[in-house]
Amino acid sequence: MTVSAPLNPPAHAWAAWSPCDPGCVSHATGRIPATRTLRRTAAFGRALVGALTRGERIAEPETLRSTAAGLLTALGIRLEVAGDATLSAPGATGTLVVANHISWLDIVALLAVEPVVMLAKREVGDWPVVGPMTGRAGTMFLDRASLRQLPDAVREMSDRLRDGQSVVVFPQGITWCAGTGGSFRRATFQAAIDAGAPVRPVALEYLQHSVPTTVAAFVGEDDFGSSLRRVLRADGLTIRVRNHRPLLPVPGKDDRRTLAARAQATVDGARRPPHS
Repeated sequence: MTVSAPLNPPAHAWAAWSPCDPGCVSHATGRIPATRTLRRTAAFGRALVGALTRGERIAEPETLRSTAAGLLTALGIRLEVAGDATLSAPGATGTLVVANHISWLDIVALLAVEPVVMLAKREVGDWPVVGPMTGRAGTMFLDRASLRQLPDAVREMSDRLRDGQSVVVFPQGITWCAGTGGSFRRATFQAAIDAGAPVRPVALEYLQHSVPTTVAAFVGEDDFGSSLRRVLRADGLTIRVRNHRPLLPVPGKDDRRTLAARAQATVDGARRPPHS
């Protein structure tokens, strides 16, 4: 597996960029013994084969949720959900779910909470594990190097929200090792305003035995194989998904800039960076 997290200079002035690289990544506690790592690897292999053999059925909501939860279990990861039990908020429209971005595991964790539509960079479709699963589940893929695609993506998101589908976006546009850093990009918030849909801020946090950790971060020129091996050896890894109260766009007051700022303040306020 050689799929890497990008650390190239931004393709244009508005492209997301992060200074994080694999040097930011470390275990917060000891590693598990080799025998346990081998058992996890075998369990993850079985779970992955099971996911791939489901074919188009993986797009079924409960199948997708159980598949994502099974992958986390096979990796020895505990999923902890704080706040509401679902990502979608009650109402006639879907919910725009916005979260900080740390790892490829972010996608798996959120799908294990609730099967929702993802807006992801085009490269995610090529990732092992996550790519096939999200592709079959109807993920919207966006070429970050092409600004021309963005208006069409926002319109499609707005249409899906009006149809009652909830959509997850990572407004930072790129991963950060601690989940903090980088401004929330405003464009995708326009979809919520156009659809009159609520925005659910979600704070993601990774811990090892209750200690904040960067072990699961997928940043810089890291490759998927190295990231997966670290996760397989991680002891006591928990992904905490904190679902905050939905934000409702205020007509005549909120624009995409203010809505993005409100969402980021909510997410950042719930996060504690594990290191400087």
